[in-house]
Amino acid sequence: MGDTEVAVAIRYDPAERKVPFVTARGRGALARRIVELARQHGLPVHRDASLARLLARLEPGTSVPVESFAAIAEILALLYRLDRAHDPASGG
Repeated sequence: MGDTEVAVAIRYDPAERKVPFVTARGRGALARRIVELARQHGLPVHRDASLARLLARLEPGTSVPVESFAAIAEILALLYRLDRAHDPASGG
């Protein structure tokens, strides 16, 4: 895939900031390294090429644009459900 491969890391912590923001971005080898590090640290990896291309335009530290909120909200909701399903304390 070469330089057409794109990865973007985002963070969302409502106690820290009101909206998700970009923490890292990269293409090619750097994109593969971002994904590798995420997996090594047990962080979820979601594939969405169009969303990744949109977010890859942003500098780290930049809040995600309003037009990406719906897509990111769907991903966060999925991750929340998965976390609850694997957490015995949540009844899942």
